[in-house]
Amino acid sequence: LFLRHARSRSYVSESEVCKLESVPLDFGDYHPLKPITVTESKTKKMNRKGSTSSTSSSSSSSMMDPLSSVLDGTDPLSLFAAAADPVTTTAATDGTRRKRDKDDSSAVGSDFEPWSSKRGEILARYTTTEKLSIVSGGFHRKATTTGSAVSEKVRTRLEELDDLEEGSQKELLNLTQQDYMNRIEELNQSLKDAWSSDQKVKALKIVIQCSKLLSDTTVIQFYPSKFVLITDILDTFGKLVYERILSMCVDNRVSLPDNFSPESVNDTAKETCLNWFFKIASIRELIPRFYVEAAILKCNKFLSKTGISECLPRLTSMIRGIGDPLVAVYARAYLCRVGMEVAPQLKESLNKNFFDFLLTFKQIHGDTVQNQLVVQCVEIPLYLTLYSPAIDWILQCIAYHAPEVLLTEMMERCKKLGNNALLLNSVMSAFRAEFIAARSMDFIGMIKECDESGFPKHLLFRSLGLNLALADPPESDRLQILNEAWKVITKLKNPQDYINCAEVWVEYTCRHFTKREVNTVLADVIKHMTPDRAFEDAYPQLQSIIQKVITYIHDFALLFSVEKFLPFLDMFQKESVRVEVCKCIMESFIKHQQESTKDPVILNALLHICKTMHDSVNALTLEDEKRMLAALINGFIKMVSFGRDFEQQLSFYVEARSMFCNLEPVLVQLIHSVNQLAMETRKVMKGNHSRKTAAFVRACVAFCFITIPSLSSIFTRLNLYLHSGQVALANQCLSQADAFFKAAVSLVPEVPKMISVDGKMRPSDAFLLEFLCNFFSTLLVVPDHPEQGVLFLVRGLLNVIQDYTWEDNCDDKVRIYTNVLHLLSAMTQEAYIYHVDKVDSNDTLYGGDSKFLAEINKLCETVIEQILDHLKTLGKEETLKRQSQLALYFFNTIVAHGDLRNNKLNQLSVNLWNLAQKHGFADTKTMVKTLEYIKRRSKQPEMSHFTDLALRLPLQSRT
Repeated sequence: LFLRHARSRSYVSESEVCKLESVPLDFGDYHPLKPITVTESKTKKMNRKGSTSSTSSSSSSSMMDPLSSVLDGTDPLSLFAAAADPVTTTAATDGTRRKRDKDDSSAVGSDFEPWSSKRGEILARYTTTEKLSIVSGGFHRKATTTGSAVSEKVRTRLEELDDLEEGSQKELLNLTQQDYMNRIEELNQSLKDAWSSDQKVKALKIVIQCSKLLSDTTVIQFYPSKFVLITDILDTFGKLVYERILSMCVDNRVSLPDNFSPESVNDTAKETCLNWFFKIASIRELIPRFYVEAAILKCNKFLSKTGISECLPRLTSMIRGIGDPLVAVYARAYLCRVGMEVAPQLKESLNKNFFDFLLTFKQIHGDTVQNQLVVQCVEIPLYLTLYSPAIDWILQCIAYHAPEVLLTEMMERCKKLGNNALLLNSVMSAFRAEFIAARSMDFIGMIKECDESGFPKHLLFRSLGLNLALADPPESDRLQILNEAWKVITKLKNPQDYINCAEVWVEYTCRHFTKREVNTVLADVIKHMTPDRAFEDAYPQLQSIIQKVITYIHDFALLFSVEKFLPFLDMFQKESVRVEVCKCIMESFIKHQQESTKDPVILNALLHICKTMHDSVNALTLEDEKRMLAALINGFIKMVSFGRDFEQQLSFYVEARSMFCNLEPVLVQLIHSVNQLAMETRKVMKGNHSRKTAAFVRACVAFCFITIPSLSSIFTRLNLYLHSGQVALANQCLSQADAFFKAAVSLVPEVPKMISVDGKMRPSDAFLLEFLCNFFSTLLVVPDHPEQGVLFLVRGLLNVIQDYTWEDNCDDKVRIYTNVLHLLSAMTQEAYIYHVDKVDSNDTLYGGDSKFLAEINKLCETVIEQILDHLKTLGKEETLKRQSQLALYFFNTIVAHGDLRNNKLNQLSVNLWNLAQKHGFADTKTMVKTLEYIKRRSKQPEMSHFTDLALRLPLQSRT
């Protein structure tokens, strides 16, 4: 019925008719990327009652918002918000305060490393297992009579403060470090609670008590961490006091400007501020009095313009009264910290603070300190490291935006103190790397002569190396610097000390020297880290060395010619670390390798590295990790090219398949690469294969045919069978193409109902439908096998589709059959719509033979029968909508491919049209558009019969 009256088609003429009409376009000044000129309309007068307003127009090249121009920049919502309630005003005040706080904190630039970034490192580094003690005060609020005089209230508060200092506390002993930190956090919370409940004296008592803890050095190795914890409380207190006084300065709901002057502060705020300073001045002990006053140093802004500049020298002098050098140096660090926050411009006071420290530096080696260390069983090297955070911070504050002259002065002062290693290290850490690098030889001379007691020289060379990684020394000094540093580093016996220094200097070597020097350094690292398997404790440093080497050496031929590079990789014995290192190398290769390579040195090395990554995959490996490893290996495979030596290229792919068989995405990539290789061979031979190239292409096809069954994903296999079959067909390997297509047909029954897509289970119907449509498109040009019968592949596929178990609520089977009709219709044409070059399709082989067309007609009748049977089964009420959709789908197929001059076919199409509308489920818009399309077609030559068809197709309303 259908194909005996299939419409004969001239694809060339149809293509011409469907082409868009070309219209000549005079561009002139027009260009799509040229800025658009927008006319801006300015309103001179607005009348809300609707009267017309005069407007003037002007041309503007910038894009204007028409709404903004009408409103003259005033948003009516903003105008309403301006007359808001006091809550809004308070919020505005808070916003201004937050802005001011931000401005204050940004008084120093973003290039200044804040204290907060050092806090975590100090807490992690300075720990203890010894028991700690903390003094806990009995914070109770004494009842006062409401009618008491002011003098009585003041006396009571002073008595409370005295009560604190005279022993109303109890000492908590035998606390672990964690208990101690928890207790400090409780005190911090108590401070906030007391303040929020308006118990200001209690808050001050807590701060005084915490400050006293900073005079206790009984567990000396924990002191830096204790300093961090206590100063957090002091910072909280200082902020609370400042904000309290600032809130008192708000007059008529207007807060102070950002850079306010003391004259704009009201008397009440000034009196409160003075009261706080007087309270603090009455604290008897030096250390709490110093710390609490330093915490509220910023409040001097409320009293006078010179308040801060006058207080800083006085506080600096107060520190001279602290006898313990460790306690004193941290007090100086806190003063520098507060000073940088509130008055970074007052560098003179900061410098004086540090020079005071230098004057008392010899105390560190005095008898008092030595006796204390003996009692606590602390060695002098460990003791000196306790000073590092404080001295580093003080010098960082001094060196910030300081001129080079200051570095020269510091170096001179260090020399006068006998080139003390601790000071020298802090100086190198604090000043700009450019300044240090320019004086590298001077620093090396000072390091050689420095007093090594307590602070080893290798740490000084490490600090110097960190600077040279950031800035380049004079070119004439570079080799001498490396030699001097490595003389010291290579003599280190402790592997951990050695690797910490070597890690830093590897970067310097890679930046400035050739592969010979890099090889020497790597060899020395191997020599030091191999005995007693010392490398097992230094994986992070060894990883860092590899990272630095590949950061500076992007030429992988050069990299792998470094003799000790691969032996260096052998030190990574722990699998997880070894895989991470291999991933770093492969990422660098993919990122920096610009051209494909066939260098045997690179290939052998990278195959070894990729094999290491591949062999790490096991049953417990996560899918994401597998994907990442496969992507890196695929990146390498794509970069390998042997040019015109296709046989060598295929040999590489065969070797890669044997090495990476556990990673499915790699096998998929190899199949695609081999198919591409076959197509490149075809391109070189221009489709005319010689005996040699034909054999080679068959070898490529065999590679794919053998590899595809090893894949687990069924749709990956189906698509690769189809793709590889198309490649085989393009290379005139007809029997091999048939084998691929047969394999695809035999695999369809194995498609499961549900498949995993991105970790979620999805129905497979849509994927199967898409695959089969692609398969049908290919089958059009596949010639029949002389021994297999007419359309043996199509018949086999139809049998499989018929036997496949489809879901009851699924119509994909009918959609597939409809697509088969498209295929069979195309097969009846005298010349097919497309061909494969140098492959004769069935239109050439059969030449429109009547027996061939009869076979197609039989297939067609069977398919139509299946479709109509399925439409009948959808007659139940719950499936009428699906019936309507499928009827219209089948109708469109007949209109597109059938010859409607045949009465039976014409009647079938009318019946399908009526069925689609019968129960009111047809989409009216779709039906109208379909009918309009038929009427347009009727106006074309040889399509006049569509006019009669259109008259027989009624449009029914849903009602």
